[in-house]
Amino acid sequence: MKPTLIFLLFIAGCTSGDKKGGVKMNGTYKMLSQSIKRGTVDSTSSALKQLKIFTGGMMMYANFNTLDSSSSFGIGTYDVTKDTVIENVIFNASDSLKDEITRHYHLTIEKTEKGFKQVITGMGTGEQKYTLTEEYENTGTNAKTKIDGAWKLDDAYLVKGTDTVRNMRDQYKTYFAGYCIWANSTTDSTKRNHTSIGFGKFEMPAADKIKESMMESTNAAVRGHDFDIEIEMKENNAFRQTITNSDGTKSLEFYSRMKKE
Repeated sequence: MKPTLIFLLFIAGCTSGDKKGGVKMNGTYKMLSQSIKRGTVDSTSSALKQLKIFTGGMMMYANFNTLDSSSSFGIGTYDVTKDTVIENVIFNASDSLKDEITRHYHLTIEKTEKGFKQVITGMGTGEQKYTLTEEYENTGTNAKTKIDGAWKLDDAYLVKGTDTVRNMRDQYKTYFAGYCIWANSTTDSTKRNHTSIGFGKFEMPAADKIKESMMESTNAAVRGHDFDIEIEMKENNAFRQTITNSDGTKSLEFYSRMKKE
């Protein structure tokens, strides 16, 4: 992978619960710009399309680079102390890379009229230290649904007629304030990892139905399209998702709620 803004975002993205006296992060945010300052060199880009969600002590971000169609994501918890957010990223992936070691990042947060600006200093190793600055706009709505929160895929199957094939991978979803993110890391037959993401708006026209409208995605077949999903909630901590594909097959996915310990 090229040493571009995508890689830098791969190592910088997430946050935990809002605490009394600290900045309030709960919400859904679209990134407006990202800049990297190393020495006297300061580069800014808006080519990276990223959505970031903070909800219930959990956070998730996902992005898509319009220049090379690469993508990355991360999910974890967050903690707030005054104007500092500590992001505890438990899983992230970028193109052919994935990382399951928990990483901690300290972000200085400045609230703006549109949303917030985050700054991470002293990133990198050796003499290659740099400062990463990202600016976000609050895009969330006041919508509240029972599916709001962060979810981890526990199992998945593809059903074709009487045949059922297991289709497991590392996959996460987050819903909040009318927006959603899904992202996964899969491994092909050569043991190479692949990252795919999608994010956009969602609504629940019925208690057992979700409509997802994908604004951005690694997959061209997903980007700009709507998906009607049937769900079955199990109490408040698990759900089954069913998508009927255009070829008549059905994709079944089973999720459990992620919580900050």
